[in-house]
Amino acid sequence: MAVTGRFAPSPSGRIHLGNILCSLLAWLSARQKGGRVVLRMEDLDTARCPRSYARQMEEDLRWLGLTWDEGPGADGGRGPYYQSERTALYEAALDTLEKMGLVYPCFCTRAELHAASAPHREDGQVVYGGICRGLTPSQIRERSRLRPPALRLRVPEEELAFLDGHMGGFRENLARDCGDFLLRRSDGMFAYQLAVVVDDAAMGVTEVVRGADLLDSTPRQLLLYRLLGLPAPAFFHIPLLLSADGRRLSKRDADAGLDALRRRCAPEEILGSLAFLAGFHPSAEPRSAQELVREFDWSKVPRSDIRIPEGLF
Repeated sequence: MAVTGRFAPSPSGRIHLGNILCSLLAWLSARQKGGRVVLRMEDLDTARCPRSYARQMEEDLRWLGLTWDEGPGADGGRGPYYQSERTALYEAALDTLEKMGLVYPCFCTRAELHAASAPHREDGQVVYGGICRGLTPSQIRERSRLRPPALRLRVPEEELAFLDGHMGGFRENLARDCGDFLLRRSDGMFAYQLAVVVDDAAMGVTEVVRGADLLDSTPRQLLLYRLLGLPAPAFFHIPLLLSADGRRLSKRDADAGLDALRRRCAPEEILGSLAFLAGFHPSAEPRSAQELVREFDWSKVPRSDIRIPEGLF
């Protein structure tokens, strides 16, 4: 089967080294198999993701040589390629789940959930205990007068397992380890879990390469694929790129942002150094994306987080 990979960044700021590593590995994995690459901008939060950021990110990816076959500026008939323009598709998926009796309104605020005695995961997320699951119609009407509800999916008491292409086996009991999760926020914004499933299926994505911080969201998405009758892609979760002092990179790290990197590095220098950090190139010598296709090897990519040595970039 032909492979279709994708890169789906959130354009909330300038692309940084962690984003570039993810896009590079996704691009190389698809290209090495003779596959296609889709670019999609996950700009559901339009206040944080102005279109100017997306345009800059697209220009940065082109500068790096990480071009795409389908996406902004390359219509493959499955657009639009900005999530902010795809809400009708999410509405339809939500309607399908509602007709199955699996969706209910939730009036809990984030502050209330964190203040409650509900269990918390290691990452600080609350395991939702179904506080609003049993509300009566009259209770829902009364609470709706005070604030609009979010919408949650009822999850089964079931363990979901999958084999990650890089990290290996992973399993999670959604009821115990996650709880009923959000499909749409109280402000009307659709949740990542629903949007990414709908979009990857609609765009024919067969391979998803993304950061290991999203590994435990995969069982939720696999449940949605199953409920909506959609084919699930293969998943490859990659280690996170950390600063020299062990901090996770973010768009606030100016030195790791492409704005600063473009002033002192050629694209081949950045890609060669990332290939070296990812373990499939023996040195940090400059390499183009196309040159790295034949050298890419999943078996050499680390599974633990990667620290950037001081002075590498």
